[in-house]
Amino acid sequence: MSEHDLVIRGGTVVDGTGREPFHGDVAVDGDRISAVAPDLGRGRREIDAEGLLVTPGFVDIHTHYDAQATWDPMLTPSSEHGVTTVVMGNCGVGFAPVREELRDELIDLMEAVEDIPGAAMHEGIQWEWETFPEFMDALERRPHAIDYGLQVPHCALRAYVMGERGIENEAATGDDIARMSRIVAEAVGAGALGFSTSRTEMHNTLEGKPVPGTFAAEDELFGIGRALGELGTGVFQMSLTHRDVPKEMGWMKALAKETGRTVTFNLQQIDEAPELYKEGLRGLDEARAEGITNLRGQFSGRPVGVLMGWETSVHPLMGHPEYARIGRLPIAERLRELRRPEVRARLVEGGELRIDGLPEDAPIPAVFLQFLVAGIHKMFPMGGGHDYEPDPATSIQGLAASTGRSPAELVYDALMDQDGRGLLYFPLFGYATGRFDAIEETMLHPQTGLSLSDGGAHCGAICDAGTPTFMLMHWARDRTRGRRLPLEYVVRRQTLDTARQYGLRDRGVLAHGMKADVNVIDFDRLGLEAPEMRHDFPAGGRRLHQGARGYRATLVSGEVVYEDGKATGARPGRLLRGEQDPAAG
Repeated sequence: MSEHDLVIRGGTVVDGTGREPFHGDVAVDGDRISAVAPDLGRGRREIDAEGLLVTPGFVDIHTHYDAQATWDPMLTPSSEHGVTTVVMGNCGVGFAPVREELRDELIDLMEAVEDIPGAAMHEGIQWEWETFPEFMDALERRPHAIDYGLQVPHCALRAYVMGERGIENEAATGDDIARMSRIVAEAVGAGALGFSTSRTEMHNTLEGKPVPGTFAAEDELFGIGRALGELGTGVFQMSLTHRDVPKEMGWMKALAKETGRTVTFNLQQIDEAPELYKEGLRGLDEARAEGITNLRGQFSGRPVGVLMGWETSVHPLMGHPEYARIGRLPIAERLRELRRPEVRARLVEGGELRIDGLPEDAPIPAVFLQFLVAGIHKMFPMGGGHDYEPDPATSIQGLAASTGRSPAELVYDALMDQDGRGLLYFPLFGYATGRFDAIEETMLHPQTGLSLSDGGAHCGAICDAGTPTFMLMHWARDRTRGRRLPLEYVVRRQTLDTARQYGLRDRGVLAHGMKADVNVIDFDRLGLEAPEMRHDFPAGGRRLHQGARGYRATLVSGEVVYEDGKATGARPGRLLRGEQDPAAG
């Protein structure tokens, strides 16, 4: 029997195709899988996978590591959750193309839209580019542990071509559109995986203005989309205002039909219209009936969750006049003040959550804080855990009813839990009914894809980059408030399906000739750590971080990059230049 570079021996193979798990070995030679079968030959190195799962590496298609990739070779926390490929440059924000005088403008946009600390980006990004191909070259010179692909961001593109007119959302001229289209074609020709834009009212500048491209007319969108169509490659990704999905469906369907390119948008349940997502699903059904299968909705595997603590971007007591007095103190001094009985008494006096003390220069709009404090029926103390499908009876409203304590008292005590590191969980989208029914229905639709983990973004408020781990542990193992889904289906959703959406046909499946991106997982032990605030970005920038346990090994291109949860120091990751063909290996 021949000898292989590495053999993963005797595991339960979940190969990414959706077929039932089976017992077998996975052999790796170089950066490719050479065989998947029982009783393969010896390996110069072997990993004992008896009793463990063996899956393809996870492919996360919605991240924002555009800045972090310039200083963090590991692209954490995604790589800690079995992710071996990320796609970044989503939602229209990014750092190329850029003129030198507009660099700060792009940092401000990223800070405003994705809540990445501006100081960290100013210190961490070493600008070495103007054009998008130069940006790709600059990243490619840096070592990384996992693979990554890029998209051309509309905000940067508009600012580069139109200057202040683009930033101020003036209508693009024919010449503007022609230039933008040429730049997108150049970038995709150099290997960009697509183009992204934002059309949501939730994405605003630091001054509260809509980001560039929010109101782009159809001639601009189609002009850029046709550039992808002419090349025959590239995804058109966008973020929409949720309630506008039905009225945007017409032009999106037309764009997908005309260009033949994948057009993808966010599709989630919202509180103000809990049944509206069904209209989006019906729109996808109608598109499929017309033969348009390349229009796809993006779903999140768990509700987009705002985490609230004393150090996060928002919490329910930050609008109280008493908190305004101490809110700008360093966290250690702030906690000393918060522990004083008289401070607690003033914060909980009256029992209700207040917003009348929110400073005018607060990092969030008063209307968003009002939305949060009015939502105590879906505000949940996390304690030391992470229940993402919690019983409404355990919400602040439910606890107030069952204990007779006031919402303000319950919130204060939850935030002071764990020596002042306690967090509250607020499911922003996908939990209007207090169950995962909408997420499940969207997930099971044939024209949707797992997305929206936002790895690298929303550092002070959201920490959903652990979604790949959550998908396995919750949907396939632990769920109690609804049905579980087959393990092989859950694995396929974040391997083969996500890889194919971006034309990455060389990964996402454990089979001969495919790229050797592999996870070896102790399924019984697989779990999420409690989210925590870290200050490990440049300039001491903060970020919420959630680790994982249960990953015995993660391989990228045949090299072990994590073993028993520890990074090995291997850096086999590379920039993806365009669609990937297994034969190229």
